[in-house]
Amino acid sequence: MLPEKFERLVIDTVAGMPAEFKEMLDNIDICIQDWPSGQQLKSVGLRDKYDLLGLYEGTPRTRRDQNYNLVLPDKITIFQKPLEAQCPSTRELKEEIVRTVKHEIAHYFGLDDERLDEIENRAGR
Repeated sequence: MLPEKFERLVIDTVAGMPAEFKEMLDNIDICIQDWPSGQQLKSVGLRDKYDLLGLYEGTPRTRRDQNYNLVLPDKITIFQKPLEAQCPSTRELKEEIVRTVKHEIAHYFGLDDERLDEIENRAGR
């Protein structure tokens, strides 16, 4: 997929979120990279670059206090090539982009992987 089309899908996913969530996105950048770096893989205990679809780096909203100010933006990175490699069709790729973006935004809001797995399993993912 062309990078511009992939980027549009990520932007549309964020734009399609309910307003109450979008309004709470503060001091965060969402970017796209082809592949995760070695440091990004290491930070989450992975070795295979195909295994990391997205990454949240920062301080979740639930751990911010009154001293949280004058800090660099948190960062969500969506990795295009691993997503494309795992999704054989455009339809599946679009669905996985939505899932990955929402998953990383959930980390921003303070949910950990265990809790996200519970939610996804209940929703019948």
